[in-house]
Amino acid sequence: MRLAANTDSGFPVVLSLWFLTEGDEILGAVHRDARIAQRLRADPRCAFEIAPNEPPYFGVRGQATASLESAGAREVLERLLHRYVGTTDSKLGRFLLNRADEELVVRLKPEWIGTWDYSERMEDV
Repeated sequence: MRLAANTDSGFPVVLSLWFLTEGDEILGAVHRDARIAQRLRADPRCAFEIAPNEPPYFGVRGQATASLESAGAREVLERLLHRYVGTTDSKLGRFLLNRADEELVVRLKPEWIGTWDYSERMEDV
């Protein structure tokens, strides 16, 4: 997922973040001292896009309100590692889980969602 957050300068910043869906919310995890955590604390309004990088282009984008919470961070990290790495037993998995008490769950509550799908017009690409 690409997540856009507002900055003090008025210009948004975009970063990539592993994600999961849970009900009508989108979850991610960040270190408590990460700049994105600071930005979302200052202004919880954000935007997101979930789409592949390769054609055909399709996906979901929207605007959301973010909340940050320490409760459940280890479980979210484990779920993210299983989804993106396939295991928690890797150098990255051990690194992230060893500092799980310093991680925060990013919980996005979408306010607006839109989709697009250019598969038909790109079927020969």
